[in-house]
Amino acid sequence: MKASELIEQNNQKRELLTEENEKYYSGLLLYIRTKLSLSEQQSEEVLMEMLDHLIEGQQDGKTAKDIFGNDPRGYADEIINHLPKEERRSMTKFLSQIAVNLLGWFLVIRSFATLLIGQERASIVYIIPSLLIFLLIAILIVIGVKVIFGLIHKTAFDQNSSDKKMMAQAGLFGGGSFLVVMVASYFLKDFGPSFVLPWKVSLGMGAILLLISWLMKKATN
Repeated sequence: MKASELIEQNNQKRELLTEENEKYYSGLLLYIRTKLSLSEQQSEEVLMEMLDHLIEGQQDGKTAKDIFGNDPRGYADEIINHLPKEERRSMTKFLSQIAVNLLGWFLVIRSFATLLIGQERASIVYIIPSLLIFLLIAILIVIGVKVIFGLIHKTAFDQNSSDKKMMAQAGLFGGGSFLVVMVASYFLKDFGPSFVLPWKVSLGMGAILLLISWLMKKATN
């Protein structure tokens, strides 16, 4: 069974858990899933085995603490230590899909921005500055994913953690990243080779890249 199918089945089976057991298991699930270096397939298989074991124990009147112990973080760390790392080939496919998706949205947003700013000036693309801005956005997105997943991973078992506080931190990072891109775009002067890219062409190219990204994701799943 593929990872995507296991995730869907996991979501359905979790509804069978009691509130207490679901809360305990959700902590394990978030803690393991947000460890990005792990094999997704192997992680989902282990999570499903744990869920089946918990459901079976629950039918016998046992709680998650009875089955997995009073130290969920320690138990999860032990599981993580035995899980294989994600294959380099799989990571390359995932990063490629993200890059294609990002470039697609970049071109689509640019096409609308061109209409708002004015076609004649905005249709001119300076290759080097555009690549630098695109690279900056890509780096910020990668950092953002790691930051958000890191926050979730860190607070998975923290009973006192606040979702609002975590959302505020994520929002602060997102706002700061947007500001960095705007400042960089303002100070980065137009230089080097350029070409004309009309908004219609930009929109079409962006749509095609988004379609390719969707097909890549579907093929992976």
